[in-house]
Amino acid sequence: MTEIASPLHAGPGITTKGIAGTPRPWCELRIVDQNDIPLGAGEVGELIIRSHRPWALMAGYYNNPAATVEAMRNGWFHTGDSFRRDEEGTYYFVDRLKDIIRRRGENISSFALESEVLNMPEIRECAAVAVPSEFTEDEVMIIVSPAGTQSIDPASVIDRLSAALPRYMVPRYLRVLDDLPKTASGKVQKHLLRKDGITASTWDREAAKPVRAQA
Repeated sequence: MTEIASPLHAGPGITTKGIAGTPRPWCELRIVDQNDIPLGAGEVGELIIRSHRPWALMAGYYNNPAATVEAMRNGWFHTGDSFRRDEEGTYYFVDRLKDIIRRRGENISSFALESEVLNMPEIRECAAVAVPSEFTEDEVMIIVSPAGTQSIDPASVIDRLSAALPRYMVPRYLRVLDDLPKTASGKVQKHLLRKDGITASTWDREAAKPVRAQA
């Protein structure tokens, strides 16, 4: 984030997914709940930061004092990122808070789900988003784009994810686009995908289930 420069470092040769590293000496980090109460090792919460080095953090958002107060409440910069920390003090990125999907009482990291989908050779890009459920909370949708001229078989993708992921993380819906919508800086615009929701061309795992013959 441009607001906080580089408060964590992990060094070269990173192989562990989600690892962000350890704090730099001039930064103080906490992982907190929704009330800014610090959480223990292994617990997931929002990463907040402050620094004793002058100008290490931003002074405020230009012409937006309300956003500055919200971000810097209680004297800490609130990143909006969900993190966890292990017993050795290493920090791991979990997801953007606004991108976490809530399904059947479980919190799902869109980042973790997308990472698993991107292991598939026929898929070039992936975004995981929440869509409304007819029961409660959310259902999981992935929007994918093909690598080169390869085709994507939704049933095959979901079968492989079912073998690799907990049941609650397996997407119900899959949509294929040639390219995912992005900002000028190349960031996927998930809010547009959430706004589109379930389209006529979206594959539905529940609808694709074979109908059992009546006895």
